[in-house]
Amino acid sequence: MSEAKLYRNMGLDLVRTTEAAAISAARWMGLGRSNEADRAASAAMVRALDRLKMNGQIVMAEDSRVGMGLPELHAGKAVGTGRGIATDVMVDPIDGRRLLAYGRAGAISVAAVATRGSMWSPSPAAYMEKMVVNRTAASALVPECLDAPAAWTLALVARAKGKAVRDLVVFLLDRPRHKDLLDEIRAAGARVMLTDDGDISGALLAAAPNGPVDLLIGVGGAAEGLLSACAVKALGGGMLARLAPQSAAERAALIEARVETKRIFTCEDMVAGNQIFFVATGITSGLLLEGVSFEHDRASTNSLILRSETRTRRTIQAEHLITDETDETHLLD
Repeated sequence: MSEAKLYRNMGLDLVRTTEAAAISAARWMGLGRSNEADRAASAAMVRALDRLKMNGQIVMAEDSRVGMGLPELHAGKAVGTGRGIATDVMVDPIDGRRLLAYGRAGAISVAAVATRGSMWSPSPAAYMEKMVVNRTAASALVPECLDAPAAWTLALVARAKGKAVRDLVVFLLDRPRHKDLLDEIRAAGARVMLTDDGDISGALLAAAPNGPVDLLIGVGGAAEGLLSACAVKALGGGMLARLAPQSAAERAALIEARVETKRIFTCEDMVAGNQIFFVATGITSGLLLEGVSFEHDRASTNSLILRSETRTRRTIQAEHLITDETDETHLLD
């Protein structure tokens, strides 16, 4: 039986959801109120999702890690009009909540869809260990990399990319759990891009051809890992992942749910087939995308659309008319 097909322009429709979320989130830039920003962006995204012609279902939510329990985007929630092809849906209204709260660069809004049954759901997992590279170095990532010293993995990536280790840039979340890993990377001589938040952005920067990052490494969110897998696969990059519970409660929940914690996953394991669309819209300007800008009754956005089947990569500059005080927006044709 042939794989069901997502319609050709679904990426152009899906990007409206991240544009809506990004515009709502951008109003909270630098205000230090990440919870309020998340609620506003989530509500805007749900409204936009429910206009899409699809029978969608949210595969996994971030409730266990973020601690907010946003009802708008819980796992299993139906989204879309209910008509059209059945799809798995993953969203993150704000990837980089700390970045947005403090007005820092690199916060984005993201979403991905695939045909129903394509996406692996490791719920109730909250954390995941990840490595991401672009297509040039994809063959260098072998399962042993997740347990090997960082210097060994860096040498493999450097060889595949025709670089010296000292010329590599490694994306790493600035977390206490990464202290020893950071020391290893620095001892090996590679350069490090430390960031407060936003490892989906990091995965995109690492997976992009000729991107500014050579390797993403470290432990981040499990939901973000699944979203990253969609993007990395669409870009033809390489990814390894393994669940990494950070508390006794998380380990117990995974055991009870009979979720594998030792298996090493690739993109193919996490999202099957090639009927995948991934979209992202900048909230605050960064290396990946420009942030939202406002002028009078207009908002400008910068977005990325990836289609796995054709390896198409599009960037879109859009202008929106803000029609009322709730920031309901309309794309100006």
